[in-house]
Amino acid sequence: MIQILGFLLIGVVIGVLARVLRPGRSGLSMGATVGVGLVAALVGGIVATLLGTGSLDELDFLGFVVAVIAAIVLIPVAEGIAGKKK
Repeated sequence: MIQILGFLLIGVVIGVLARVLRPGRSGLSMGATVGVGLVAALVGGIVATLLGTGSLDELDFLGFVVAVIAAIVLIPVAEGIAGKKK
């Protein structure tokens, strides 16, 4: 249960950090931003695991950096998906 809460918290942090670092306005809701952060945290964990520096259970520094970059890349994708639903 604690790992799930930690994953959610790190997803929020990554999503918000990516939204702050990405220039321009974002058309995503806070919930969508958190969703992008969660997906990006998963990507960061997978990359860190493949590189042998971290794991999915614990996001190390490299995994965190990869997750933030992934979130910055995923925000426009999510905006495009959200824009098509309107």
